[in-house]
Amino acid sequence: MASNSNKIPVAVAAAVNDVLAGSHSSLERIFRLAGASGEPPALSHAAKWKTWLLQTNADPAADAHVVLGRVIEEFMEVDPPASWPRVPKEHERAIAERETERVRLREILARHGLRYQQGGKIVSSTTSGSTRSLESVLRDRDLAALDVEFRRALDNIENDPPAAVTSACAIVEAMCKLYIEDEKLEPPSEQTAKPLWRVVQKHLGLDPAQISDDDLKRILTGLASIVDGIGAFRTHVGSAHGRGRTAYRPAARHARLAVHSAHSLVAFVLETWDARKALSNREHG
Repeated sequence: MASNSNKIPVAVAAAVNDVLAGSHSSLERIFRLAGASGEPPALSHAAKWKTWLLQTNADPAADAHVVLGRVIEEFMEVDPPASWPRVPKEHERAIAERETERVRLREILARHGLRYQQGGKIVSSTTSGSTRSLESVLRDRDLAALDVEFRRALDNIENDPPAAVTSACAIVEAMCKLYIEDEKLEPPSEQTAKPLWRVVQKHLGLDPAQISDDDLKRILTGLASIVDGIGAFRTHVGSAHGRGRTAYRPAARHARLAVHSAHSLVAFVLETWDARKALSNREHG
């Protein structure tokens, strides 16, 4: 018998209903193979799949989280197929829209203490038994789980702003190191935020000097300033370094600015990284 805690929240069921596309027969086949309980509800697409998931919640013999993971596995892991005749721009747009929907679904799962794990699994993002390392979160490009990492930094803001700044900088550095490792790049001699970022920035095409559009150049220059600022802030006020008697202690609002800035930077880099990989795979596929 499944645990009563393995229920699908209504908001998650509604989100799944919104993102699933396909004929009734094709989706019914997915739900049946996933082990959804009972017969498909005699409803329109607008409510049918949400109702079937909630119907599975009511079955004491079913593990609704297992069913949910299997139902969304293809959606979460397989990009839309290329149209025929192939229209590259339309296909790219379909992939971008799918990724936007995936991010939204991950965010809703995260709000309810859940996350999708590769292989069609739904696991808790709050229990210690399912906590992953930061490296694993970054490697999986799991933005919802990354939010959990940043929320830990945010939790420190009021009580220990320097610790929050240290956490924000550590995540930026971890992201850069992983990128350099995975892309087999030459690491800088100094393993701190600014020199690590220079390597990533250049290889990922985010160097302002490589950009002709003035507006985008300003934004990318701002990213470099964020990395520089967070690294310097951590050095001067973060908990990772000793502080003298006259050291400046940041206010909570300053630490919050550092954490949110780091979050935006890391999420953007991970999404850009995936977009570049997808484009490269299509060009060489």
